[in-house]
Amino acid sequence: MAKGQRLHVLRRAKLRQSWNKYNLYNLWKLKDPKIGSYDAETFFQQKWRAKGMLRAYHGEHMKERDWSRMFNRRLLSVADMDPRYMAEHDGSEKAAGRGSGKDKPPNWNAVEVKPNKITPYMNMAFAPMERRLDIAIFRAMFASSARQARQFVIHGAVKVNGKKMPFPAYKLNPGDMFQVEPEKVLYATGRPKKVSGGPTKTPSSQEAVEEEGADTEEAAPAEEGESTEPAATEAAEDAGNVDRKAITRLVKQAKHVLETEKMGVAKKRAVRSFIKQARKIQADTKSDASPIDVARRLNEMMSELKLNEAAAEPTDAEDTAAAAEGQGKKAKPAALDLLTSDELKTLAQKMKEEQDNPYDPEKPYATPWRPKDFMSPFAFIPQYLEVDHKICSAVYLRHPVARQGFAEVPTPFGYGINQLAYTWYLRRR
Repeated sequence: MAKGQRLHVLRRAKLRQSWNKYNLYNLWKLKDPKIGSYDAETFFQQKWRAKGMLRAYHGEHMKERDWSRMFNRRLLSVADMDPRYMAEHDGSEKAAGRGSGKDKPPNWNAVEVKPNKITPYMNMAFAPMERRLDIAIFRAMFASSARQARQFVIHGAVKVNGKKMPFPAYKLNPGDMFQVEPEKVLYATGRPKKVSGGPTKTPSSQEAVEEEGADTEEAAPAEEGESTEPAATEAAEDAGNVDRKAITRLVKQAKHVLETEKMGVAKKRAVRSFIKQARKIQADTKSDASPIDVARRLNEMMSELKLNEAAAEPTDAEDTAAAAEGQGKKAKPAALDLLTSDELKTLAQKMKEEQDNPYDPEKPYATPWRPKDFMSPFAFIPQYLEVDHKICSAVYLRHPVARQGFAEVPTPFGYGINQLAYTWYLRRR
């Protein structure tokens, strides 16, 4: 494909194997093309249109002659049979006359006539394409497009059965395990960095920018000598919003404790010191300080005040002396006044998340890591793959098959279009 050629257009839309937002819009507005519903087109033209639509989605990044060599006339399918029935019979009556019109017609006099579920064999026309390594990586959600998966393979980020595989056209066999570098997967499926400043691109220019092997939504990592401070500052502000709100809530609660509760001098000093330290930390969240340092300082301050469940019992010397002398009621511990048990659990969970998913300006994707905005409509795994996203590896269990009512090859087009495309490739030229 020529450099600068558009892959995702809105006027004459062609569906692609990509998570691009324009492609998602094209999928949403997809309508039945009604090929063959009128006599204006010949049978050759119908097959040509159907073949073009399906090839734009299934492996448009590979040459037509390569796909023609991969095409297979045999369509794998599975017949659903009752095991109890098969134990009593040999199954020959099931296979006799299959597809020859000898099926029993439905009882039209019945109150409810159940429609016969067909087996969509023709939807398996592009089943050999699912064996390709780059397509399998895209199906396993390790890349945001088939072109990006091809790029990962060529750059040496993919292993098959423990060995580096630089060929994206490698055909997987049942039982093969492929792995992708976790950093590549995080870059492909995570949100891109926000680059502040510079001219703003219009949607039309974004469509024309995408080149082979890259997705339009993903921001490339900064080159050597290029500044990443604006993106790092915005990411730090986004990461510190939650902690800033929590600190503000703590300060308000501490002020309320000072105004309403009766406590000794040492208690008041401790609460005032807590407010002062909290304001310093809150000021650091607005500056260039890393959220990791802010969370660490907040954690140290909490540990000094003993903000946990064990702090319910008084440990202060002043409270012990006051109880011994009988001067008034025993003051409540400052920990319980400042935070409830639910707030303590929430704060501990947020700190743990900050440690597991920290902010790192050197990463080529936005940190802390979050999934892409337009990932959910494409989040499905075919049944012929066993995927473990924790270690970024998957196993190609078997070849995809067709069953009664559905086929395992993911495609946005209906049975009729797949049938016309399959008929086109059956012709030997």
